[in-house]
Amino acid sequence: MSRIVGLTGDETAAEAMRQINPDVLAAYPITPQTETVQRFSEFVANGLVSTEMVRVESEHSAMSACVGAAAAGARAMTATSANGLALMWEIVYIAASYRLPIVMAVVNRALSGPINIHCDHSDSMGARDSGWIQLYSENCQEVYDNLIQAVRIGEDKDVLLPVMVTFDGFIISHAMERVEILEDEEVKSFIGEFRNSHSLLDIDHPVTYGPLDLYDYYFEHKRQQIEAMEKAPSVIKKVGREFGKLSGRPYDLLEKYKTEEAELIIVAAGSTAGTVKVAVDELREENVKAGLLKIRAFRPFPYQEIAQVLKEAKAVAVLDRSASFGAQGGPLFLEVRSSLFEKDRRPPVINYIYGLGGRDIKIEQIKRVYEDLEEIAMGRRPTQPVSYLGVRE
Repeated sequence: MSRIVGLTGDETAAEAMRQINPDVLAAYPITPQTETVQRFSEFVANGLVSTEMVRVESEHSAMSACVGAAAAGARAMTATSANGLALMWEIVYIAASYRLPIVMAVVNRALSGPINIHCDHSDSMGARDSGWIQLYSENCQEVYDNLIQAVRIGEDKDVLLPVMVTFDGFIISHAMERVEILEDEEVKSFIGEFRNSHSLLDIDHPVTYGPLDLYDYYFEHKRQQIEAMEKAPSVIKKVGREFGKLSGRPYDLLEKYKTEEAELIIVAAGSTAGTVKVAVDELREENVKAGLLKIRAFRPFPYQEIAQVLKEAKAVAVLDRSASFGAQGGPLFLEVRSSLFEKDRRPPVINYIYGLGGRDIKIEQIKRVYEDLEEIAMGRRPTQPVSYLGVRE
């Protein structure tokens, strides 16, 4: 059973957190994430959850509190955005290194400077190698679904890694949409109870967190994190299938939208995927063989699945809502192109940086990308691998 409600992305995240009912939630407000923890604080005040909510003095402290809580055996959650995530940086790595399945909602916002409170992916992409699983959301429904699944994914005994669920600032966080909400008991049953088998409070089986770990064991511990991330794809798929049985909305590592027999494919993540879908539908009516490959899991990166989808395309464009300064393109572009490197047949892949600082991306611009792909498919060599969509010259 589910009920249909109208919620903003921030409210949706708070509702998912209410149903998850974590033992501890530590957070600090930052635009455009503030409404998430504000709404959750109302649930705490009204006795709708049994969560110990810790109102800390900074995001660094928020993640530190979550690390302590999770190490003690609690199910811990938090939420942040942009500069808040940057302030957490040290502890974000520690959370992953300690193999603590903390779930964090990240409302994507541009990193300063100059100061900007609107959407791009520079915050979460900056943390892409921190050891956290990253799930990107297209809309409010996916915010809800991804947060609930994140608990199961991170706590799986073969994974035990923290999970970051991202959604675009203001575009999703402050936009009200139709959301299907499961019953509280269904969510409770789906996620189960968290049992940390290495709890600091288990005095019969003492453990150590945070030791000095020099060259004699540090390398091996990093290798264990790598192995956990390598096991994560199968767990993400399994949890996505089981969630589909419960909700009617199955999930995978990525979403293929009209990619069968598509000659021109755009790869994108986040809310822009919804805009691309509209462009694809309109172009299909004009007999243009356009398709979309939406990235849901950026970490672990599903390179094998991506290569399989793209290998028959005639031209591919990757849309990045963040820049990788000094690199040959945006983070998503570099990963996608690398996934095709060893294929005997690989299509030309070009990159578009767009939407930095919250600049709108319009359907007409997406269609121009497909027009560029058509020319490339007919033999025109791109003059440069990276273009900037919607920037003033």
